[in-house]
Amino acid sequence: MTKISPTHSLPTAEEVAIARESGRTLSAYLQTRAETQQIEIFDDKGAAHPVRIPVSALRLLVDVLTEIGEGNAVSIIPIHAELTTQDAADVLNVSRPFLVQLLERGEIPFHKIGTHRRVRYQDVIEFKNRIDAERNKALDALAEQAQALKMGYE
Repeated sequence: MTKISPTHSLPTAEEVAIARESGRTLSAYLQTRAETQQIEIFDDKGAAHPVRIPVSALRLLVDVLTEIGEGNAVSIIPIHAELTTQDAADVLNVSRPFLVQLLERGEIPFHKIGTHRRVRYQDVIEFKNRIDAERNKALDALAEQAQALKMGYE
């Protein structure tokens, strides 16, 4: 079972500056056609150790560094991760009892392990995207109606 780590603290000003610089440097190597890249990691004695990493992992690292460079804390969750109901509720920013109602109504797929419900992270995100799209559609309709009624929103 994959655990979602608790909320991380925000990066320090020094971490933000380092992330910006290293993200820019690494992003220059994303244009390669190679499937892997090699970087060097230095131990506490200054000895270099080459490490081969897939370019896809390098892209993810650049994304993480970009977020940290903007002062954001970052968590990485595998797409196929299984979440507890509390973890899923935290992702959606709703209460656990409300999430359980969504599950029981069949709005988000889940399965049980014993008496405990488990929800795939990917299913939670698909639900969130679907709800966000419905909200945006409703907001667009309200804005259009307000403009048609000349309510001062132009």
